[in-house]
Amino acid sequence: MRDSTPLPRRCTAEIVGTFILVFFGIGTVHAAVLTGAQQGLWQVAVVWGSAISLAIYAIGAISGAHMNPAMTLSFAVFRGFSWRQVPWYVLSQFLGAFLAAAVLYAMFRGVLSQFEAAHRIVRGMAGSELSAMVYGEYFPNPSVAASRAWMNVAVSLPQAMLAEGVGTAFLAFFVFAVTDARNQSGPGRRLTPVFIGLTVSIIISVVAPLTQAGLNPARDFGPRLFAYWAGWGPIAIPGPRGGFLTVYILSPLAGAILGSALYQFAIAAGAVSLTKQPEERVLQGAEWEELNDDPTEE
Repeated sequence: MRDSTPLPRRCTAEIVGTFILVFFGIGTVHAAVLTGAQQGLWQVAVVWGSAISLAIYAIGAISGAHMNPAMTLSFAVFRGFSWRQVPWYVLSQFLGAFLAAAVLYAMFRGVLSQFEAAHRIVRGMAGSELSAMVYGEYFPNPSVAASRAWMNVAVSLPQAMLAEGVGTAFLAFFVFAVTDARNQSGPGRRLTPVFIGLTVSIIISVVAPLTQAGLNPARDFGPRLFAYWAGWGPIAIPGPRGGFLTVYILSPLAGAILGSALYQFAIAAGAVSLTKQPEERVLQGAEWEELNDDPTEE
């Protein structure tokens, strides 16, 4: 992203990128939960990771492909991203996620109704989180809890906050590591999106059975807000156990700051080669266009 790129264009890119992420991400949750199309959690995780990689390739040169308020905040705190742009990026991310949920609902509406009828689910009533989970997220994961006969106490509110915080901390840590051009052991500019996608996949494979692995306030709240208006009401917001604000918004924000701070101060300051060549600029969170730039230009 060049400094001359107009903010409306950057925001449009964030809308598109987050739409891609959420459409394929929660789209595969729709397919897995409602139709049994996926065989196991890893398949869902790989689709999420692939969607993120492709979204970064698609829009990274324009906006930096944040697609996550937690990452936008981290880039503003540690990588010099403009604080003035933070609210616009976050709003764009929420809008992209909301629109993706609306499109998926239009596609799966009939299947969703059949699923609810087969499982005697009354939308908006207790137990309807089993269908609402294809939009917002719940702890413990309703599908896993149902198959394992878990009670709610299997994952407490503090445990859910810890899971989302730790998962997002790992995400931010690895994003900062692979986008630091001073890191001589990094994957290189053109493979960076692939490794960010893989990072998300491995985190989902561990965290999703507990909290569905939000890791992204926009990914959760945009679809959750749509679900609220689509008939789930209080099951969507505030949810049957509450906690959506602390678990899926505040915990990822705090976790991202912790993970990025750990990289910046504990790793980059001591273990990363600080010899800067002309082509070795730290990606400032929104400089993915360098993936396609001539490395001799400065």
